Amino acid sequence: MEVSYYPGCTIESSAREYGESVAAVARILGIDLKELADWTCCGAASAHATDDMLALALPARNLETADKAGLDLVVPCAACYSRLKHADKALRSSEQIEGVGNGYKGDFSIKHLVDFIWEEVGEKAILEKVKKPLRGLKAVGYYGCLITRPPRITGARDPDNPESMDNILETLGAEVKNWSYKTDCCGAEHVLTMPEVAWKLIQKLFDMAEETEADAIVVACPMCQSNLDTHQEEVSAQAGKRYNIPVFYFTELMGLAFGDPSAEKWLARHFVDPRPLLREKGLL
Repeated sequence: MEVSYYPGCTIESSAREYGESVAAVARILGIDLKELADWTCCGAASAHATDDMLALALPARNLETADKAGLDLVVPCAACYSRLKHADKALRSSEQIEGVGNGYKGDFSIKHLVDFIWEEVGEKAILEKVKKPLRGLKAVGYYGCLITRPPRITGARDPDNPESMDNILETLGAEVKNWSYKTDCCGAEHVLTMPEVAWKLIQKLFDMAEETEADAIVVACPMCQSNLDTHQEEVSAQAGKRYNIPVFYFTELMGLAFGDPSAEKWLARHFVDPRPLLREKGLL
């Protein structure tokens, strides 16, 4: 199965374990990720906060490349996915974007990786690769703000209750806990500008995850993973209680369940070390 692949900036910097686990899972599942030639930053929140035209032009440039490639486009980063979907809608509506968009056909779909794996690869193909089922691991799937919203851009059928990641985790053998915070905000980049506000949002997620008796939170967004994994000390200090909740990328758990030998290397990079939990469950 061959698809275009837009990795985004964080995959090669602060989210290397995500990028490496994506590559490993794709290889095991037989997905040929064709990285877009000469791709550039989508602008993410910075461009969006600076200039509306810049916020469209940066992702639109990458969409032009994808358009020429003629393959469906898969995106692992929620922020990149959101910006690409916004630009795609603008290009399809013939909105004038300076310097780009001439002759844009858009004969391809743009999918977040988690939806692509569940909808296009499917349960059977995933199950066939499971060597070490994640039995005994209780988890909540945390999608964050941007994979499903706004639905007029993403096309999400149920933006408040997505299920693709939950379905993948259950196929891997994990026990998925139901919770109402699947798509609540983690504070995103406000963790830098208004940290106390972001920490409050993160605390709500931790408290609800604990209330469901989940062992871990599983994400499909580099920003969500960074905020939840790296700020547990600050959130603990502000809340007056200790949090120690492992936060996995869903592809890390896929790699673990598939028996990929690199899985422990990815997990060793986390701020909250998830390996003791996995050893306790007999999964590592």
